[in-house]
Amino acid sequence: MLRPYTFINVAMTADGKIDTFERKGSAISSRRDKERVDQLRAFVDGILVGGKTLLEEQPKLVVKSEALRAGRVQRGLNSNPVKIGVVTRADIPLESEFITAGLARKVIFTTSRTSIPQLEKLRALGVEVFVDDALRVDLNKMMLTIKKIGVDHLMVEGGGTMNFELMRLGLVDELTIYIAPMIFGGANAPTLADGLGMPRDAALELKLMDVEKWEDGGLLLKYKL
Repeated sequence: MLRPYTFINVAMTADGKIDTFERKGSAISSRRDKERVDQLRAFVDGILVGGKTLLEEQPKLVVKSEALRAGRVQRGLNSNPVKIGVVTRADIPLESEFITAGLARKVIFTTSRTSIPQLEKLRALGVEVFVDDALRVDLNKMMLTIKKIGVDHLMVEGGGTMNFELMRLGLVDELTIYIAPMIFGGANAPTLADGLGMPRDAALELKLMDVEKWEDGGLLLKYKL
């Protein structure tokens, strides 16, 4: 495969929201789900997030468990997977935890709409920046580059627009969803798959692979695309 094996991992409410209308990164996962996500992070080679997640939530994208980090090192890997951000204009604060948290390789895919001084600042902090000379990052080309830099297994952690675009382009192999027993509501609250959407006759087909019912009241669903 010329691109990495890619899966989307998401926690959402029973009404399909991945955050509240406030868009402040509201907690959804239970303790068990957080442990599961940490294990996934320890397994993969890279973790990818889209622009809103990168700029507004400033995610750390690191393995929290010291034992899991040590396990990666024992396998000859860095203690954390590669952090990958995709954003049209990379106006990320230089003190963002995406940049500062943990020992990890940091990569940003952006466009020529990011100023040259900002690109220089990011690179001075050790961020590898790939600039697409277009209005938006070419996600197909991006995936080829991600594979070339050594990421064979890629986890996508949102947000909804990035999830949708990757699935629409056929760049996702699996979808794992933790459904929490709660309701957020809100017509403008983000969902698992946002973006422009598609008509019914173009809907993406999923194959259910597994269902787990957890004691915390949540469900874990695994699909193949």
